[in-house]
Amino acid sequence: MTHNPLVLAIETSSRIGSVAIAVGKNILAETIFSAPIRHSAEIFTAIGDILDRFSRKPCNIEQIHISAGPGSFTGLRISVTLAKTMHLANAAKIIAVDTLDVIAANANDYIKEKNTTTASHSESSCSHLAHGQVEDQPGKDSPEKIATIVDAKRGHFFIAAYQRNTSSTQGTDNNGTWKKIFPDSLMTAPQFLKQFAHDEHPIWLLGDGLLYYKDIFKADTVRFMDEKYWSPRASNVLLLGSEKALANKFEDPLTLTPNYLLRPDIKIKTR
Repeated sequence: MTHNPLVLAIETSSRIGSVAIAVGKNILAETIFSAPIRHSAEIFTAIGDILDRFSRKPCNIEQIHISAGPGSFTGLRISVTLAKTMHLANAAKIIAVDTLDVIAANANDYIKEKNTTTASHSESSCSHLAHGQVEDQPGKDSPEKIATIVDAKRGHFFIAAYQRNTSSTQGTDNNGTWKKIFPDSLMTAPQFLKQFAHDEHPIWLLGDGLLYYKDIFKADTVRFMDEKYWSPRASNVLLLGSEKALANKFEDPLTLTPNYLLRPDIKIKTR
Protein backbone atom coordinates (compact mmCIF):
# COMPACT_ATOMS: atom_id res chain seq x y z
CA MET A 1 0.00 0.00 0.00
CA THR A 2 1.41 3.40 -1.03
CA HIS A 3 2.07 5.81 1.82
CA ASN A 4 0.95 9.39 1.17
CA PRO A 5 2.92 11.79 3.39
CA LEU A 6 1.58 15.02 4.86
CA VAL A 7 3.34 17.82 2.97
CA LEU A 8 3.68 21.48 3.90
CA ALA A 9 4.53 23.99 1.15
CA ILE A 10 5.88 27.48 1.79
CA GLU A 11 6.11 30.38 -0.63
CA THR A 12 7.88 33.45 0.79
CA SER A 13 10.13 34.39 -2.12
CA SER A 14 7.85 37.15 -3.36
CA ARG A 15 5.74 40.04 -2.08
CA ILE A 16 2.68 37.87 -1.37
CA GLY A 17 3.35 34.88 0.84
CA SER A 18 1.32 31.68 1.15
CA VAL A 19 1.33 28.21 2.67
CA ALA A 20 -0.43 25.02 1.61
CA ILE A 21 -0.74 21.43 2.78
CA ALA A 22 -1.28 18.23 0.88
CA VAL A 23 -1.53 14.51 1.44
CA GLY A 24 0.70 13.09 -1.24
CA LYS A 25 -0.24 15.01 -4.40
CA ASN A 26 -3.73 15.82 -3.13
CA ILE A 27 -3.78 19.50 -2.09
CA LEU A 28 -6.03 20.01 0.92
CA ALA A 29 -5.89 23.78 1.35
CA GLU A 30 -3.91 26.93 0.67
CA THR A 31 -3.72 30.14 2.72
CA ILE A 32 -2.53 33.40 1.17
CA PHE A 33 -1.19 36.03 3.55
CA SER A 34 -3.41 39.06 4.14
CA ALA A 35 -1.10 41.70 2.66
CA PRO A 36 2.28 42.07 0.93
CA ILE A 37 5.48 41.54 2.92
CA ARG A 38 3.73 39.84 5.85
CA HIS A 39 5.88 36.71 5.83
CA SER A 40 7.42 36.99 9.31
CA ALA A 41 4.20 38.25 10.88
CA GLU A 42 1.83 35.61 9.49
CA ILE A 43 3.70 32.46 8.53
CA PHE A 44 3.48 30.60 11.86
CA THR A 45 -0.16 31.53 12.43
CA ALA A 46 -1.02 30.51 8.86
CA ILE A 47 0.69 27.13 9.26
CA GLY A 48 -1.00 26.52 12.61
CA ASP A 49 -4.43 27.46 11.30
CA ILE A 50 -4.23 25.35 8.15
CA LEU A 51 -3.08 22.30 10.13
CA ASP A 52 -5.85 22.80 12.70
CA ARG A 53 -8.48 22.77 9.94
CA PHE A 54 -7.54 19.17 9.18
CA SER A 55 -6.76 18.10 12.76
CA ARG A 56 -3.05 17.81 12.07
CA LYS A 57 -0.03 18.93 14.06
CA PRO A 58 3.45 20.12 13.04
CA CYS A 59 4.88 16.78 14.14
CA ASN A 60 2.74 15.09 11.47
CA ILE A 61 4.53 16.90 8.63
CA GLU A 62 6.80 14.47 6.77
CA GLN A 63 7.89 16.71 3.91
CA ILE A 64 8.34 20.45 3.52
CA HIS A 65 8.48 21.98 0.05
CA ILE A 66 9.88 25.48 -0.37
CA SER A 67 10.34 28.03 -3.11
CA ALA A 68 14.10 28.54 -2.96
CA GLY A 69 14.65 31.51 -5.28
CA PRO A 70 15.66 33.62 -6.96
CA GLY A 71 13.64 36.26 -5.17
CA SER A 72 13.47 38.28 -1.97
CA PHE A 73 16.58 37.73 0.14
CA THR A 74 14.67 38.01 3.40
CA GLY A 75 11.82 35.83 2.19
CA LEU A 76 14.16 33.11 0.97
CA ARG A 77 15.98 33.04 4.29
CA ILE A 78 12.66 32.60 6.10
CA SER A 79 11.67 29.52 4.07
CA VAL A 80 15.11 27.89 4.15
CA THR A 81 15.51 28.45 7.89
CA LEU A 82 12.06 27.07 8.62
CA ALA A 83 12.70 24.01 6.44
CA LYS A 84 15.97 23.27 8.24
CA THR A 85 14.31 23.77 11.62
CA MET A 86 11.51 21.34 10.77
CA HIS A 87 14.07 18.80 9.60
CA LEU A 88 15.95 19.05 12.90
CA ALA A 89 12.78 18.93 14.98
CA ASN A 90 10.82 16.38 13.02
CA ALA A 91 13.14 14.79 10.43
CA ALA A 92 10.96 16.31 7.71
CA LYS A 93 12.39 15.83 4.24
CA ILE A 94 13.02 18.99 2.22
CA ILE A 95 12.23 19.72 -1.41
CA ALA A 96 13.40 23.02 -2.95
CA VAL A 97 11.91 24.26 -6.22
CA ASP A 98 12.86 27.13 -8.49
CA THR A 99 10.78 30.26 -7.86
CA LEU A 100 10.66 31.22 -11.54
CA ASP A 101 9.31 27.75 -12.33
CA VAL A 102 6.64 28.25 -9.66
CA ILE A 103 5.56 31.51 -11.29
CA ALA A 104 5.58 29.89 -14.74
CA ALA A 105 3.18 27.23 -13.46
CA ASN A 106 0.60 30.01 -13.01
CA ALA A 107 0.31 30.05 -16.81
CA ASN A 108 -1.45 26.69 -16.54
CA ASP A 109 -4.18 28.37 -14.49
CA TYR A 110 -4.41 31.18 -17.06
CA ILE A 111 -4.82 28.70 -19.93
CA LYS A 112 -7.32 26.63 -17.97
CA GLU A 113 -9.45 29.72 -17.25
CA LYS A 114 -9.33 30.83 -20.89
CA ASN A 115 -10.27 27.35 -22.11
CA THR A 116 -13.18 27.20 -19.67
CA THR A 117 -14.44 30.58 -20.87
CA THR A 118 -14.07 29.52 -24.51
CA ALA A 119 -15.88 26.24 -23.85
CA SER A 120 -18.74 28.07 -22.17
CA HIS A 121 -19.02 30.50 -25.05
CA SER A 122 -18.83 27.70 -27.63
CA GLU A 123 -21.62 25.72 -25.98
CA SER A 124 -23.98 28.66 -26.10
CA SER A 125 -23.08 30.10 -29.52
CA CYS A 126 -21.86 27.28 -31.79
CA SER A 127 -24.98 25.47 -32.95
CA HIS A 128 -22.97 23.15 -35.23
CA LEU A 129 -21.30 21.52 -32.22
CA ALA A 130 -22.98 18.89 -30.09
CA HIS A 131 -23.83 19.91 -26.54
CA GLY A 132 -20.64 20.04 -24.45
CA GLN A 133 -18.35 19.53 -27.47
CA VAL A 134 -15.65 22.15 -27.97
CA GLU A 135 -13.18 22.57 -30.80
CA ASP A 136 -9.73 21.57 -29.56
CA GLN A 137 -7.83 24.41 -31.20
CA PRO A 138 -5.55 26.89 -29.40
CA GLY A 139 -6.92 30.41 -29.48
CA LYS A 140 -5.00 33.57 -30.16
CA ASP A 141 -4.83 34.20 -26.40
CA SER A 142 -3.23 30.84 -25.66
CA PRO A 143 0.46 31.37 -24.76
CA GLU A 144 3.08 29.21 -26.45
CA LYS A 145 6.08 31.05 -25.00
CA ILE A 146 6.27 32.79 -21.62
CA ALA A 147 8.82 34.57 -19.45
CA THR A 148 8.79 35.12 -15.71
CA ILE A 149 9.90 38.50 -14.38
CA VAL A 150 11.05 39.15 -10.79
CA ASP A 151 12.48 42.44 -9.58
CA ALA A 152 16.17 42.16 -8.65
CA LYS A 153 16.49 45.90 -7.85
CA ARG A 154 18.74 48.53 -9.43
CA GLY A 155 17.13 48.14 -12.84
CA HIS A 156 17.75 44.41 -13.11
CA PHE A 157 15.35 41.46 -13.13
CA PHE A 158 15.49 37.72 -12.55
CA ILE A 159 14.16 36.26 -15.80
CA ALA A 160 13.59 32.79 -17.27
CA ALA A 161 11.77 31.81 -20.47
CA TYR A 162 9.68 28.74 -21.27
CA GLN A 163 8.15 27.06 -24.31
CA ARG A 164 4.84 25.25 -24.04
CA ASN A 165 5.41 21.50 -24.27
CA THR A 166 2.86 20.01 -26.65
CA SER A 167 4.33 16.50 -26.69
CA SER A 168 3.18 13.71 -24.39
CA THR A 169 6.69 13.28 -22.99
CA GLN A 170 6.90 14.11 -19.32
CA GLY A 171 9.89 14.99 -17.19
CA THR A 172 10.30 18.60 -18.31
CA ASP A 173 9.91 21.65 -16.11
CA ASN A 174 6.54 22.51 -14.58
CA ASN A 175 5.06 19.04 -14.55
CA GLY A 176 5.53 18.49 -18.28
CA THR A 177 3.65 21.63 -19.36
CA TRP A 178 6.52 24.09 -19.84
CA LYS A 179 10.05 23.45 -21.07
CA LYS A 180 12.61 25.97 -19.84
CA ILE A 181 14.39 27.37 -22.89
CA PHE A 182 16.30 30.18 -21.14
CA PRO A 183 17.76 29.58 -17.67
CA ASP A 184 17.38 31.84 -14.64
CA SER A 185 19.34 34.97 -15.53
CA LEU A 186 19.94 38.50 -14.35
CA MET A 187 18.93 40.98 -17.08
CA THR A 188 17.73 44.50 -17.74
CA ALA A 189 14.46 45.15 -19.58
CA PRO A 190 16.27 46.35 -22.76
CA GLN A 191 18.41 43.20 -22.76
CA PHE A 192 15.30 41.05 -22.47
CA LEU A 193 13.47 42.87 -25.27
CA LYS A 194 16.47 42.65 -27.57
CA GLN A 195 16.60 38.90 -27.13
CA PHE A 196 12.93 37.95 -26.97
CA ALA A 197 10.71 40.67 -28.47
CA HIS A 198 11.68 40.20 -32.12
CA ASP A 199 9.94 36.87 -32.74
CA GLU A 200 6.80 36.84 -34.89
CA HIS A 201 5.04 34.89 -32.14
CA PRO A 202 4.29 36.84 -28.95
CA ILE A 203 5.94 36.11 -25.65
CA TRP A 204 3.71 36.37 -22.59
CA LEU A 205 5.04 37.87 -19.37
CA LEU A 206 4.07 37.21 -15.76
CA GLY A 207 5.71 37.79 -12.40
CA ASP A 208 5.45 40.55 -9.82
CA GLY A 209 8.54 42.25 -11.21
CA LEU A 210 5.96 43.76 -13.55
CA LEU A 211 4.13 45.47 -10.71
CA TYR A 212 6.06 48.73 -11.01
CA TYR A 213 7.92 48.10 -14.27
CA LYS A 214 5.35 46.75 -16.73
CA ASP A 215 5.70 49.77 -19.03
CA ILE A 216 9.39 49.21 -19.75
CA PHE A 217 8.66 45.69 -21.01
CA LYS A 218 6.04 46.80 -23.54
CA ALA A 219 6.68 45.88 -27.17
CA ASP A 220 4.65 44.81 -30.22
CA THR A 221 5.25 41.10 -29.62
CA VAL A 222 4.97 41.17 -25.82
CA ARG A 223 1.74 40.23 -24.04
CA PHE A 224 0.94 40.40 -20.33
CA MET A 225 -1.08 37.93 -18.30
CA ASP A 226 -3.57 39.33 -15.81
CA GLU A 227 -2.00 40.55 -12.57
CA LYS A 228 -3.66 37.79 -10.55
CA TYR A 229 -1.23 35.32 -12.18
CA TRP A 230 1.94 37.25 -11.32
CA SER A 231 2.71 36.00 -7.79
CA PRO A 232 4.10 32.52 -7.03
CA ARG A 233 1.81 30.37 -4.89
CA ALA A 234 2.37 27.61 -2.38
CA SER A 235 -0.05 25.33 -4.27
CA ASN A 236 2.29 25.38 -7.27
CA VAL A 237 5.26 24.78 -4.98
CA LEU A 238 3.43 21.59 -4.02
CA LEU A 239 2.74 20.75 -7.67
CA LEU A 240 6.39 21.02 -8.70
CA GLY A 241 7.71 19.64 -5.42
CA SER A 242 5.64 16.47 -5.67
CA GLU A 243 7.37 15.57 -8.94
CA LYS A 244 10.80 15.98 -7.32
CA ALA A 245 9.69 13.99 -4.28
CA LEU A 246 8.54 11.10 -6.48
CA ALA A 247 12.00 11.15 -8.07
CA ASN A 248 13.54 11.15 -4.57
CA LYS A 249 15.27 14.50 -5.20
CA PHE A 250 15.36 15.67 -1.60
CA GLU A 251 17.77 18.34 -0.39
CA ASP A 252 20.64 17.87 2.00
CA PRO A 253 19.63 20.08 4.97
CA LEU A 254 23.27 20.79 5.80
CA THR A 255 24.12 22.23 2.39
CA LEU A 256 20.76 23.77 1.47
CA THR A 257 21.05 27.48 0.69
CA PRO A 258 18.73 29.96 -1.03
CA ASN A 259 19.22 30.52 -4.76
CA TYR A 260 19.99 34.23 -4.60
CA LEU A 261 21.43 34.35 -8.14
CA LEU A 262 23.32 37.43 -6.99
CA ARG A 263 24.73 38.56 -3.68
CA PRO A 264 22.51 40.48 -1.24
CA ASP A 265 23.02 44.23 -1.27
CA ILE A 266 24.31 44.68 2.27
CA LYS A 267 25.43 48.10 3.41
CA ILE A 268 27.63 48.46 6.47
CA LYS A 269 27.01 51.63 8.42
CA THR A 270 30.04 53.64 9.43
CA ARG A 271 30.23 56.27 12.11
